Amino acid sequence: MDISANLNRVAALIGDRARVDILTALMAGRALTATELAEAAGVARPTASAHLSALTEARLLSVEKQGRHRYFRIADDDVVRLLEDLMRVAYRISDAPVSVGPSDLALRKARVCYDHLAGEWGVRVHDSFVRRGFLHLGDDDLQLTERGRGFVAEAGIALEALPRTRRPLCRACLDWSERRHHLAGVLGAALLDRFIAQGWLRRIQYSRALNVTARGQRGLAAFVEEPAP
Repeated sequence: MDISANLNRVAALIGDRARVDILTALMAGRALTATELAEAAGVARPTASAHLSALTEARLLSVEKQGRHRYFRIADDDVVRLLEDLMRVAYRISDAPVSVGPSDLALRKARVCYDHLAGEWGVRVHDSFVRRGFLHLGDDDLQLTERGRGFVAEAGIALEALPRTRRPLCRACLDWSERRHHLAGVLGAALLDRFIAQGWLRRIQYSRALNVTARGQRGLAAFVEEPAP
């Protein structure tokens, strides 16, 4: 295996602006059609199809056929981590003043990092779990303590019902905007699903940003605060 050649290939694929826009749109965690991704990238449908073929062939994307439609998504968690790391580095090396508009503020407050919560609220959840003894650092990754398991169960998440995959239950993911960790892994994905189901967070179409509802402001604040003794 020629690692250098493969690395150059991946770098070239990700380095194209339209393909970056396609990958960024898919970082919201939803499967999208070629037409939707063409719109997100601002290119013609045939151009988007060519980009999608290249990304799929390199196994950066996976595709699922349903009827006449083909839906694309990020291939796996390794690609998600790669893209999140690149976003963090790109933000760090920018030499131009950062203009923070409403869209950027929303992304910083709460956003989807493929399938888990990132941004300010994602970091607050992670820090709360560490501070309250729900998580501790094991040999290779984060471990959910017995106290943490009890809290998660009280929050309505049945750990035994979560999908059994090679992904860790808990993983610390360095947040590119907060420069601190948020909670990823199977539990991170389950928490995001729970917050959305409770109406605390709402997805924004074609965006990684999440809308924190008024109910969510109260619910998330209570979720991360340790009850008074």
